[in-house]
Amino acid sequence: MEALNSNLDCTLSKLSRVSKFSSKPTSKLLSSCRFSCLNSWRSKNLGVKVVPCLDQKKDSSKAENGSFLAVNEDLFKMVAKGVLAFTAAVSLCCESPAFAESLTVAFPVSHAREVNTVQRTLVEAWGLIRETFIDPTFNHQDWDLKLQQTMVEMFPLRSEDAAYNKLKGMLSTLGDPFTRIISPKEYQSFRIGSDGNLQGVGLFVNVVLSCLENSPAARAGIHEGDELMEINGERLDGVASEAAAQKLRGRVGTSVTVKVHSVDDLGSSYVKEVKIPREVIKLSPISSAIISHRTPDGHLSKTGYVKLSTFSQAAAVEMENTVNEMENQGVQSYILDLRNNPGGLVKAGLDVAQIWLDGTETLVNTIDRDGNMLPINLIDGHAITRDPLVVLVNEGSASASEILAGALHDNGRATLVGHRTFGKGKIQSVTELNDGSALFITVAKYLSPALHDIDQVGITPDVQCTTDFLNSPKDSFKNGSSASSLERDSCILVAEHQLDIQESKGSAS
Repeated sequence: MEALNSNLDCTLSKLSRVSKFSSKPTSKLLSSCRFSCLNSWRSKNLGVKVVPCLDQKKDSSKAENGSFLAVNEDLFKMVAKGVLAFTAAVSLCCESPAFAESLTVAFPVSHAREVNTVQRTLVEAWGLIRETFIDPTFNHQDWDLKLQQTMVEMFPLRSEDAAYNKLKGMLSTLGDPFTRIISPKEYQSFRIGSDGNLQGVGLFVNVVLSCLENSPAARAGIHEGDELMEINGERLDGVASEAAAQKLRGRVGTSVTVKVHSVDDLGSSYVKEVKIPREVIKLSPISSAIISHRTPDGHLSKTGYVKLSTFSQAAAVEMENTVNEMENQGVQSYILDLRNNPGGLVKAGLDVAQIWLDGTETLVNTIDRDGNMLPINLIDGHAITRDPLVVLVNEGSASASEILAGALHDNGRATLVGHRTFGKGKIQSVTELNDGSALFITVAKYLSPALHDIDQVGITPDVQCTTDFLNSPKDSFKNGSSASSLERDSCILVAEHQLDIQESKGSAS
């Protein structure tokens, strides 16, 4: 796979290390670039309560009653490094002439430990947003004053949930639903989707179970359609799916005992209890099949159907392997299904685009908080295949799906079939905070290669299709499975017709 233009590294570095999403996103990871403007903070009015430098005795008295939390320039530097060390008060009386007039920013510290922890998270989140949020006006409000107000509102609270609600309320004032904070448990689920790996038994928990092929659960005799009743002797009545999934996950080498209700081949139901070992489970974002159809001139043609469900770290590699395998099997055209793909890692979307494009094409144009537009281009790209391509999209295709669809369409590589896409033209950075939560910040906007604005507009396909008179395909297909269900999908029938048109144009030229 060819490298992208060096603009990619430069651009994504400026977008809070979007290009680093393939690594574990942490505050420390971003420390080298995120707070590049710290020096300019010294000349700015922070808009918060400031008290003069105190001597050591006065500082000591404040430390004893624990009534203030000091947030000073040194703290800002510590936030930049992903390290927070809070004290009741910090003296900034320095011998250096440059810091002779240093001041201490003070806030009331909650006596409830869990609330105090959220106060620390508040300052960490505030600093990251202050430096990287796409709107430097912060929705036309004094962001520094917002910190003071929220910190004071947290002071009388006594529960972590109430404090987090205040933090979320502060973020909501930015007017951007994509800039948000999620809990440590929610972040774990997000990481599973992004990394494509989890430690568990290979079961997807819903009303009935679906089981990954060759997973520990499958080897233990769990079948798709079994109903999960108990986990380690605990009944699951009223337990949410995510809570049940958390119980199934665990450290590799441990095991979990489950009781399921099953039905045999003769239709008889029974209950069985099995002990399942936990292993590293790889979640594939790719499912595929080969569809045979007859072209208008009577020839039998092979079309490679590839469904991409999410842009995880493994998406590009698995896409490349799938396409190479299909090329070896004589596939002559392709359908790339991005329907109901909500997005994921932006860099994964750019990597997938490289599989299909040649030359020095522009993949996407990013716009930073200062309004600067930076194109991200290929460098001497060499597509794996130049066979005709149709991309399926719908209202569930968002974010990285729209970036990929726009790149393939605007560069003349693919015809788009389906329905107007979701319309999310913003890029977020993801930072793991010190309490294990994660902060999503909108750091850039993007336009398609042809400079089409996608945000709140979406992409209109070249050809629309209807699904009301035919069955839709299942959410996933095993490699080598029968393509009969795919052939009943009207959008795929339309896609095949468009492929025939592309092939006829290619022959005529």
